[in-house]
Amino acid sequence: MTRRRVVLSVAVAAFLVASALVARWLSAEGDERARVERLLAAQGRGDAAAMARELEGCDARCRRGLDRLAARLARPGEELEVVRYDSSTARSLGDAAGPTRVVWQLGRAGTGSLPTVQCVRVRRTGNPIAGHRVRLTGLSGPIAREGSC
Repeated sequence: MTRRRVVLSVAVAAFLVASALVARWLSAEGDERARVERLLAAQGRGDAAAMARELEGCDARCRRGLDRLAARLARPGEELEVVRYDSSTARSLGDAAGPTRVVWQLGRAGTGSLPTVQCVRVRRTGNPIAGHRVRLTGLSGPIAREGSC
């Protein structure tokens, strides 16, 4: 009976450790998406300063580009709706960098406005044990609806 309890305790501990690692890994996915959505929502509000805060290392040239994007794509009062989200860093267990293609629109789908497609450069560092760090490093202007990053 004692041996059975030891085996069961080890199995439960292994399951809990594995579950914690998977939860940390999945939280990086959610963190990336939340950051991208905050960036695009700020763009939709026309708030270039908030956009710059979401992008790591955004210098004066970057700020000028964000000012232009925010002025061009702003529709204050409309809520952001992400139609499609394709991350090249998704499911990464370690360091990764690459574009995330986001199809989005302001307002509800089917209201007559066509979605916008943009690419966000993402850099992830870390691992499921030590934790991930997600940084956004760039934002493209709108690309063709069927275009790739």
